[in-house]
Order: sequence, then structure tokens, then C-alpha cells
Amino acid sequence: MKLLIVDDDGLIRDSLKLLLETETDWTARTAKDGDEAFKLCQSERPDVVLMDIRMPVCDGVAATRNIKTAFPSVKIVMLTTFTDDGYIASALSAGAEGYLLKSTPADGIVERIRAVEKGAMVFDRGVGLSARKTTPAAFDELSERENEVFALVAAGLSNSEIASKLYLSSGTVRNVVSSILDKLALRDRTQLAVHYWKNAAL
Repeated sequence: MKLLIVDDDGLIRDSLKLLLETETDWTARTAKDGDEAFKLCQSERPDVVLMDIRMPVCDGVAATRNIKTAFPSVKIVMLTTFTDDGYIASALSAGAEGYLLKSTPADGIVERIRAVEKGAMVFDRGVGLSARKTTPAAFDELSERENEVFALVAAGLSNSEIASKLYLSSGTVRNVVSSILDKLALRDRTQLAVHYWKNAAL
């Protein structure tokens, strides 16, 4: 797998490169800002990009939008210190497939990169914990239980993890998720997560 690490902090870039290239089937390039990342996507066409948000010249959200427009098959995961709902919503709206914190353990980053490459959408648990406790007005059509499940799906939890957390069966959670998708006219969990974070930032 070809990776691209985009961060204006050289120490973080180099450390992540060393870490990720311990995976024998991975190679990693680095870029210091969004403009450089776009040029490397043109020449190298990485499979997955790890993108910081706040950078000079071209920030991570703008770079994500530019890269996804030109190279939609490239997967992008934000890797940042910011848990602000607005950043999350902006990144997802720009086309990012995930949002991780730099405090994520190394094995967790590797696991989530592999999940994204296979088509999953990933979130750090800390992102979910930062979500506002009140329900956005856009979700008034959902029941209290549906809103509860909705927030946990958007935070990246699987059905089994949600079932364990809410003391429900996996089948019940699956039915609740289906009901949410129907009520909000969404196709899948990815659209659900994007919809949640876009409205949570309102």
C-alpha cells in the first residue's frame, strides 16, 4: 500500500513514516502542506493519505477537497489534534474517509488505515466523545433511542460495540440503524456519519 503523510511538523512526518513503514507491505512519502500533497498525488497516486488539518499555504480541508475532486479513488484520513465539530464536519464534507487524533495508539492507526483501504469509514473514539451532548435540531424526527444509536454510529462504533454499550442485542441495533437510514433517506453508514457531523456542527 502506498501512503502519503501530510503535516507541517517535520518530526511528526518522519516519525509516522518510520512507524508505518514497519508494515512490510507499506511505503510512505511525506508532504509539508496541502499543495505539496496534491502534487505528490498527481505523480505518486497514493492509496491512503494521512492529512493534518491546520497547515500553512494550503490547509488539510482544502487539500482534501482538491485531491478528492481530482483523484476520487485516493482515500484520505484526517490525523489531527482537533476534536472540534466544525473541523470534523468540514473534513467529511470535503470527502475525507476518516478522522483520527494524533493521540491514537500506533496499532490503532495501522488498523484504521487498513480498514479505510477496504472501504470503511473510521473515527477515533475521542472524536465521538467530543460530540455535543444535545441532539441537533435536524434529528428531531428520530426517537431518543435512534438519536443515541445515531451518535454512536457517527463516532465509529460497530453494531456489536453499540449493542454492548447500550445493553441491546446486535439485531436490535441493526434494526434501529435501518430505521434511521429510512427516516433520513440515507443509503449507508458512511452517509449517516457525514450527515451527523455536518448537522452537529450547526
